[in-house]
Amino acid sequence: MFFGGRNLPYKPSELYKAHVANLRELDIAITVVRRQARAAIAHKDPERSLNSLVRLLAFLTGAWAETRLNKLLHEEFGFSPAERDKILEEDTQIERWKKAVDVAFRKNIGKPKAKLGRSTLGVAGSARRDVIHEIIESDLRIIIEIRNKLAHGQWHFPLSNDGAKIESKKYTLINKENLMSLQFKQDMIRHLSSLIHDLIVSPAAFERDFESHYIKLENAKRSLLNESYSRYEARLQRSRERFRSKLTQIPECEPPPPLDRA
Repeated sequence: MFFGGRNLPYKPSELYKAHVANLRELDIAITVVRRQARAAIAHKDPERSLNSLVRLLAFLTGAWAETRLNKLLHEEFGFSPAERDKILEEDTQIERWKKAVDVAFRKNIGKPKAKLGRSTLGVAGSARRDVIHEIIESDLRIIIEIRNKLAHGQWHFPLSNDGAKIESKKYTLINKENLMSLQFKQDMIRHLSSLIHDLIVSPAAFERDFESHYIKLENAKRSLLNESYSRYEARLQRSRERFRSKLTQIPECEPPPPLDRA
């Protein structure tokens, strides 16, 4: 797919294809880096590359989230050009995610300027909106903000926007991240994206599948909080040791008997 050689604005359908292609490449990159990180853990990180691989994976995860939002904004049966422009007016990725959710809710009830709450969305609809906003604010924000710091080369010490001081909270977040936690965080973003996709494209699917998406998201979040990284690390190392042990136990093949030439 090639879009070169034109000066006119691209059609939403063309941009959608571009975001799909970008997302596909990011998926490949994430798979490759994750594989390298698992190997580094299994081998007990002899080259001391694991921290760099984890930071690269955190950067790619944030880039994946941004690209996934762009794909959502250009869905064929989603937002109108005016609605999309309104969302893109927001300055930050977090505010764009939130605005996309609210525009979709208003679109679905046919009230583009309504104040969203129980009186317009009903009790269930209002609760679902609150839950989605909470997830964006509490879980997605961290991923996007860390990605922004990493994009500016702040791979160990994240700095304030004016570059005058080290941000201690983000320092802790960057340096406590690991391969397992990033896996669960990307699972959460995928489930959140699927949920918002249904909200934007198919209100019926949103109603039908909300609980399913939400349960999967909560399971990933629960695993993030409860799973032990040290046990995860030990499992990878034990798996490698078992594989090496099996290799050493394979008997050497005996040479075939000589041919009978009588």
